[in-house]
Amino acid sequence: MNKKNIQRIATERIGILIDSALSEINDNEALSQSYAKLALKIAMRVRIRMQYSISQLFCRKCKQFIVPGVNSRVRIGRTKVKCVRITCLKCNHVYRKIIVN
Repeated sequence: MNKKNIQRIATERIGILIDSALSEINDNEALSQSYAKLALKIAMRVRIRMQYSISQLFCRKCKQFIVPGVNSRVRIGRTKVKCVRITCLKCNHVYRKIIVN
């Protein structure tokens, strides 16, 4: 198999694992964390970048799988510079994403 086929298969598997992790987050959080960790390992092993929407589901500090509303808190900032604040409830790390008009 060549490199392109391996990357394509890995991308498909990462998508499947993240979908499974999102569907299992309410029922079994440990299983969901293991699916997400496996997806992260596949991406690192094959050296591919995950999509932005998928990479936002991982805490940058503790590397845990976080889902808004389940194990993270999402707030809208009330300053002059509008931003969205996402707080990981496992390590209390706060991300700020600036909203551009």
